[in-house]
Amino acid sequence: MTKRKKIENPAVAMVFDTYPKGVKTKLLFLRQLIFEVASRTEGVGELEETLKWGQPSYLTTQSKSGSLIRIDQIKSQKGKYAMYFHCQTTLVDTFKEMFRDEFKFERNRSIVFDETDKVPVKELSRCISLALTYHLQKKLADQRMTQRFTERAKKARR
Repeated sequence: MTKRKKIENPAVAMVFDTYPKGVKTKLLFLRQLIFEVASRTEGVGELEETLKWGQPSYLTTQSKSGSLIRIDQIKSQKGKYAMYFHCQTTLVDTFKEMFRDEFKFERNRSIVFDETDKVPVKELSRCISLALTYHLQKKLADQRMTQRFTERAKKARR
């Protein structure tokens, strides 16, 4: 990992300061991983770090390439924390298909960790990349489908 990115949003910094030490360390690791994956994923661009529902949240505001990612402790379960994804996407279902044995999931909304877990960085990086390019990939798939339909229509007219 590269040098940790400074938290520029004071409201986000305040939220991180409220976490218990062990969970805070893990959440800061997830935060850094999100920024690193974003920086090396084509089409993502600069991330916006803000609070959504009181949780540190990461948006592809400039490029609009992806879906929101949030991170937070699970207040009702000591030592647990999670990475949350928009529940109306297919992201978590995709992650379950790809990494059923590597992660614990909560329904169609999050990957759940325990502060004693070793985070599978390679696999989680792939999940983050898919989330940060969710809209971009959907758009590309739609374009490919339209192109195929157009090509078939042209062949049918010949």
